[in-house]
Amino acid sequence: MNIEPALKALAAALHGEGPAVELSVGPDGSPALGFPDTPGIGDAAVVVRTSGSTGAPKATVLTVEALAASSMATAFALKGEGQWLLALPVQYVAGVQVLVRSLFAGTRPWVMDLSGGFTPEAFTAAALELTDKIRFTSLVPTQLQRLLDAPSAETLAALRRFNAILLGGGPAPAELLAAARDAGVRVVITYGSSETCGGCVYDGFPLEDVLVRVEDDGRILLGGATIAAGYLDTPALTAESFVEVDGVRWYRTNDLGELDDDGRLTVLGRADDVVITGGVKVSAAHVQAELEKLDGVLAAFVAGVPSAEWGQALAAYVAVTDSSPEGLAGFTRDAAWGQIPGTLAPKTVLAAGQLLMLPNGKPDRLGMAVRLNDLHQGK
Repeated sequence: MNIEPALKALAAALHGEGPAVELSVGPDGSPALGFPDTPGIGDAAVVVRTSGSTGAPKATVLTVEALAASSMATAFALKGEGQWLLALPVQYVAGVQVLVRSLFAGTRPWVMDLSGGFTPEAFTAAALELTDKIRFTSLVPTQLQRLLDAPSAETLAALRRFNAILLGGGPAPAELLAAARDAGVRVVITYGSSETCGGCVYDGFPLEDVLVRVEDDGRILLGGATIAAGYLDTPALTAESFVEVDGVRWYRTNDLGELDDDGRLTVLGRADDVVITGGVKVSAAHVQAELEKLDGVLAAFVAGVPSAEWGQALAAYVAVTDSSPEGLAGFTRDAAWGQIPGTLAPKTVLAAGQLLMLPNGKPDRLGMAVRLNDLHQGK
């Protein structure tokens, strides 16, 4: 897989010697280059399209200064610079950041072959190609779950050789984190987005020069040196999402959280995940967590769908271990629902072998919400 053109273009952009770069995946799986116009943003280096997991993707403009701050803060938090393995699609911020961090560190990244999808065998083969003693990679929970599901001795050895595996892109189940610890795999939970140059909060604590605030309504604000310049060609949306207070630039996330006395951030869920059903406010994230405690449940997604009777009704898209037609039908009518209190029990359930996923490994919230609504409405 040829990444030389992408590295060359990124290096030029980061040194102010070339236009901003947008990466995508070419026909052979290699990074394909785009050079979007970024008027009015002189030090724009990278444009990243947000995942669109809840709506239309947005083009986020990252500057040289923000990317440099992010790279430096990451190296400080991880206690060194090393060789990175790229195991995520390069068009997403966690993927492109592997290349950016490598360029700032002066190390040679290795790119996993994703043409056949993400498999433990392909990951292990790529990890064995790394030559630096200090090694890092970025994964999403689904990928780590696949690696730890009955891993081979070779895969376990490869995982243990990483100084840190950054895990982001969505909540990581407690069982997965426990399995990683038991296996001797060093995992760092990251929180952030394209608008913050990727993960900027590690294991609950902000990186160097990153600020965290929680507003009175519980919404998380992230500020400081790693914040994006804004969205390309959408000034109104930029003004809505980015604010400046006392000389600090803040990004208003769509997440709710709380800070403890030590400054550790706990992300509680999305601000839009509160479902008002029958006049009662219910957290979709809480219902999801309850579902994932049930035997036979791999993962769940919960949303509110329009209901003539309830205003909104809880609906759940559930990935189950037995994905045979009999297993899916059996789960939907399973008496296990009696374990969930009535106000939390979904009115509509769609069982499947796995959740709908976006190419970057994040759950396709919008796609699943549409399917749940269609099922609830009897379409």
